[in-house]
Amino acid sequence: MTTEDTEIKFDRSLLGVENDIGQYPVTKEMIVKFARSTGEQNPLYYDEDVGSQSGYGSIIAPPTFCNMFVSGVTRPDIKLEFGEVSLFAGQAIEAVSPVRPGDTLFAKTKLKEVYAKTGRSGRMVFQVWETSFANQDGDTVALVQESFVKRNRRPR
Repeated sequence: MTTEDTEIKFDRSLLGVENDIGQYPVTKEMIVKFARSTGEQNPLYYDEDVGSQSGYGSIIAPPTFCNMFVSGVTRPDIKLEFGEVSLFAGQAIEAVSPVRPGDTLFAKTKLKEVYAKTGRSGRMVFQVWETSFANQDGDTVALVQESFVKRNRRPR
């Protein structure tokens, strides 16, 4: 953390604190619908015969499947005292283990870091949230990191 980062005013007590955001039962229909809607061509995501003959024993969800559960998630307000404009800055998904029909996913999110950066539009402050998904056995199946940026309005 740089000196510039320590000057950012926000509720630091939220750093690293996990917040339950829900549990999600996974069905075959959900996996197939998601695979088809994202244009996936791999039959492992929708063909029962291919799935049962694979090392997984059934169809599995595409690696980006858990992404559909993070959109619209309400996160705690970190009370960031900076910027007038909020923007989505990016996302990274790490698929750790396969998601199968019949799984129940348990999701938790936490504020991973807050940092400042200066770009062409001036100073910006980034919030990075990490959401972890574990199945009913406690195995982590995916990690989704999302970044949000706040900046001041550009002068006209």
